[in-house]
Amino acid sequence: MLVKHLRRTTNKFFSSLYSQNENLNERQKKIMEKGLPKKKPIEGVQEIVLVVSGKGGVGKSTTSVNLATAMAQTKNVEVGLLDADVFGPSIPLMMKLNDSPLLNNDNKMIPLKNYGVKCMSMGFLVTEKSAVIWRGLMVMSALDKLMRHVDWSPTYCLFVDTPPGTGDTLLTLIQNLPISGVIMVTTPQKAAVQVTRRGATMLEKLGIPIIGLVSNMSSVQCPQCNSSIPVFGNEAKSLADELNIPLLAEIPVDSDISRGSDLGTPSIISSPNSIQANIYKKLADDVLTFFKKR
Repeated sequence: MLVKHLRRTTNKFFSSLYSQNENLNERQKKIMEKGLPKKKPIEGVQEIVLVVSGKGGVGKSTTSVNLATAMAQTKNVEVGLLDADVFGPSIPLMMKLNDSPLLNNDNKMIPLKNYGVKCMSMGFLVTEKSAVIWRGLMVMSALDKLMRHVDWSPTYCLFVDTPPGTGDTLLTLIQNLPISGVIMVTTPQKAAVQVTRRGATMLEKLGIPIIGLVSNMSSVQCPQCNSSIPVFGNEAKSLADELNIPLLAEIPVDSDISRGSDLGTPSIISSPNSIQANIYKKLADDVLTFFKKR
């Protein structure tokens, strides 16, 4: 009897939930018919690329930093890097920047610059030990200032290091900016790939082009024979095939990459001729090729 009662209660709960969801979808449809907010470019920025991940800890910020630095160092274009993670900014550490931005004559913040990359982050505006304890509207307001109250001009490509997941920040960026494309970062494990699949589905529904997938920590190099050992499997490659998007890069586990992030020295700077540096250079090539093929 107890089991039957639980089943009835569960069925009733989900039935109510589905009904509410249908009503919500109808309300959303009416709102959509009124028109979404018009996407407004960032002044002085030509291309905007979001670097996203379904989960934290997969190397999204490391990829953002090394990709932006690789493009700035090797492609002779102006590059910017926006840290959109208001609660957990990591770009100041990874780019070895800890000053506060100055204001120009138009009261816009001047991005801090290192390795040829213009950077902006909430981490420049609060002390290292300060916690940002804000709710949604304040976060969105801060993000808007980091995007639009900054003198980015001229910037050919602005990489945006987003918070993990598909929450308010990512949706706000997609809703308000003309996104050139998205790079999705994952690790090969099933748990990470599964969440990445959901993120890709969301981007597809919103009509946002995916430049490709980056598989981070994809293998370990054997110290004896230098062969690559895929210790975490090959799920990222399977996902790229399933989604029909390019697998842009498979970045091996390397202590130099991790050490460089902690020291604020990207691999492209500390080891410009290394395997990992060449991977990031090719990734920068792929992004530029994507722009040209549109």
